Amino acid sequence: MIAALALGDDALVLSHRLGEWAGHAPVLEEEVALANIALDLLGQARVLLSMAGDEDELAYLREERAFRNLQLVEQPNGDFAHTIARQLYFSTYQELLYDQLAAGSGPFAPLAAKAVKEVTYHRDHAEHWTLRLGDGTAESHERMRAGLEALWRFTGELFEPVEGCEVDWTALHDGWLTRVSDVLARATLSLPEGPRQTAWMAGGGRQGIHTESFGRMLAEMQHLHRSHPGATW
Repeated sequence: MIAALALGDDALVLSHRLGEWAGHAPVLEEEVALANIALDLLGQARVLLSMAGDEDELAYLREERAFRNLQLVEQPNGDFAHTIARQLYFSTYQELLYDQLAAGSGPFAPLAAKAVKEVTYHRDHAEHWTLRLGDGTAESHERMRAGLEALWRFTGELFEPVEGCEVDWTALHDGWLTRVSDVLARATLSLPEGPRQTAWMAGGGRQGIHTESFGRMLAEMQHLHRSHPGATW
């Protein structure tokens, strides 16, 4: 099922990226918060990948070109502001997406109805930090601006229709742009400039085209399972 793979891969890959903050978060409270968000996403990934096949096989034995996640979620963490920019873009998208899926009658409605509460927390967390960094010191403002700018070119792909998802993609795009613009204005930040739906925009993750850093991330994520096939604790 294409949609289950796409949404499941988004959750799995972002969960792994957030897990990389373990032991490196700026404060202890944030260590716990990022780990909890990562676990929520991992839970979503398990349900979605199970709808498409064997979850372990899909997570650990597929090659890079077989993954269908957005390029946005595979981007390296960067500094903390980059991670927050990625979270703001993605969690706002995911909340709106799950809202629509939960209201429908498709196969993802039960998962979306349950997960949207988690995703609302993820979006609240990202908004809180965007406001705190954007309206903080000159340095935090600049780092947040840089993170938003660097990841902006990956946001156009968010609104490419996914086969099997009963979603109004135009409404999703418009709602996302309104919400993100509002948060940035309150954070004394500006929406990055430049077109997002033109040929130069990054994209292709849904077709199995990924950025250079994804291969390294995947090698680390799959290393243990591939090195010890069939192993159990």
